Amino acid sequence: MSAIGNYAAEFADQKTRRVGLIGSGWYGKADLLRLIQVAPVEVVSLCDVDKRMLSEAAELVASRQLSKRKPRTYGDYREMLKEKDLDVVLIATPDHWHALAMIAAAEAGADIYVQKPISVDVVEGQAMLAAARKHKRVVQVGTQRRSTPHLIEARDKIIKEGKLGKVALVEIYCYYHMRARENPPDTAPPDYLDYEMWTGPAPMRPYNKLVHPRSWRAFMEYGNGIVGDMCIHMFDMVRWMLDLGWPNRISSSGGILVEKNSKANISDTQSATFDYGDLQVVWQHRTWGSPPDPKYQWGATFYGDKGTLKASVMSYDFAPSKGEAIHKDVTYELEQYPEDKTEKDLERHVAPAIRGHMKNLLSCIATRGKPVADIEQGYISSASCILANLSMQLGRTLAWDPSRGQVIGDEEANRLLRRPYRLPWVHPEAGGGGA
Repeated sequence: MSAIGNYAAEFADQKTRRVGLIGSGWYGKADLLRLIQVAPVEVVSLCDVDKRMLSEAAELVASRQLSKRKPRTYGDYREMLKEKDLDVVLIATPDHWHALAMIAAAEAGADIYVQKPISVDVVEGQAMLAAARKHKRVVQVGTQRRSTPHLIEARDKIIKEGKLGKVALVEIYCYYHMRARENPPDTAPPDYLDYEMWTGPAPMRPYNKLVHPRSWRAFMEYGNGIVGDMCIHMFDMVRWMLDLGWPNRISSSGGILVEKNSKANISDTQSATFDYGDLQVVWQHRTWGSPPDPKYQWGATFYGDKGTLKASVMSYDFAPSKGEAIHKDVTYELEQYPEDKTEKDLERHVAPAIRGHMKNLLSCIATRGKPVADIEQGYISSASCILANLSMQLGRTLAWDPSRGQVIGDEEANRLLRRPYRLPWVHPEAGGGGA
């Protein structure tokens, strides 16, 4: 069955939803084009501060959507949202822009798909959750391990059926050499990029080609390092698989121990412990050296008293104390969705998970229910990772009070839950609003 046939059967009773995208770079396009594959949508608006990227995205979307119409384009998300004509808004900006755009989209009456981590500080996340609930918006977060077919199977057939027994330790990790290693000179920004708007509420740094596109993750000014980028995926997956809420305590240590010559200011080596009492979830990343298991360079290892489960985006392996091992590889769906074969920069192994995530969002928009990666789940996972970075910065363990949304007995840590905003941008509050 063709992609059109797939969604025609599944969403035949749904109206064509009007969609806008804020942030038309690598993952913005990946998300949007998966949505086009599974639902009768009309992409009417695209927004980006890079005119060249925006123009390319508009041409690509016109070639892929059923109507073949080219979306309107905007350089400022506020102008796009002023139209109040969007049913769904996708947000795939750099991390420092997630909060203000998501809150504005909720205020404009749209349902939302926002990339992970939801925020760069904890108070932003609290404000985003409050805005979603206040405006009764359905918000899906791009932690799409929750919609990954082989990981759903591992959760349902191994963990939920008790095949691991008592799980007391989960190791989560990333050993990719993904940290920027270059040290290029600062330059004037290219004429097609509105660097003032790109920087937005973040501190103003001299423009550097590492910043745009994609390598902005090398700088703590715009994100939360590899913990905010990669740990959140695996930590969120573990919470979903084991049905965990907030950790009681979070500790972390590390720094730039090896790759000291790069312009990047994120850690190259870091460990973090998310303490759940009789269960410990322990993160490790290292952007140098070799991985302990080349088959599982980014993943999770669940240790139970009856067996061990390794899980990643590519596969899972279950090794029981007694009985036969189980192995399952990622699902691709290349025949059902042939566009995946040729689409530039697409992570083909992740495409089915994004489609599943989009289908879940659409069904929850129809029922007004909470999606599998609801904004509250995204807030818990994002904030826990941010707290790990704060623990490393402060050199001490942080105990978290979820009811108050604060670190227990640590005023210095609580002041760091909110990062300063560059004027004229106003930091959003859990009570509402931001500029």
